[in-house]
Amino acid sequence: MSVKTALRVIEIIETYARERRALPLSELARLLGVPVSSCLALIRTLADLGYLYETGRRQGYYPTGRLLAMAQRIAASDPVLDRVYPSLVELRDATQETIVFGKLSGEGKVVYLDVLDSPHTIRYAPVAGEFREVHANSLGKALLSVLDTKARHALLNSYSLTRYNERTLTSIDAVDGDLELSRQRGWFMNLGESISDVCALAWPVTLSGETYAISVGGPVYRLEPRQEECARILRAACTGLEQG
Repeated sequence: MSVKTALRVIEIIETYARERRALPLSELARLLGVPVSSCLALIRTLADLGYLYETGRRQGYYPTGRLLAMAQRIAASDPVLDRVYPSLVELRDATQETIVFGKLSGEGKVVYLDVLDSPHTIRYAPVAGEFREVHANSLGKALLSVLDTKARHALLNSYSLTRYNERTLTSIDAVDGDLELSRQRGWFMNLGESISDVCALAWPVTLSGETYAISVGGPVYRLEPRQEECARILRAACTGLEQG
């Protein structure tokens, strides 16, 4: 029950992030797919703790600033992001594209630890905390590249390689070939293999014995012609972090 309750609280937070408006109890329960009585107990608890407030009688509930304050305190003390954040900002400013910092999760997927949005109106816009399959993701390819052959193949064999479109690599041999080409070229690339109009370049970085990766992502039309330039800036940022 406690696990289910924790999941419901996370779902409530994500629902507000998605809807971005006050939600009456009945509508929140509908969006969550739970009975009104169960939702009411959670809402009352969160309100009692200061995380939600009622915007007006029968007008619904909305998160208070307490949630943001707690998140900011947590983020400010992150032992890894605190170290890499200034370099990610410099990389974003130098490339003018979206920067993603990630690593492999325990389930063998890429988890986005931090995202810095491009200043462009048209941009790649992922969200921190998202998971992606390694075979169709530039960060995933960079992270696969540091594994030995046995470990890499075991990971790729642990799930089916989803075909997102005609560009997606859907066999281990194809992934191996792409990784070898990428090593020689000097960057790992996702050229529309998961989202057809999005391109991303990535490179691995080792910090305190742990392997992470950083990517530069944006629309294909803008990033593909600049891939060599952005890859050079990206590798220099990774080298600087490892030597810092």
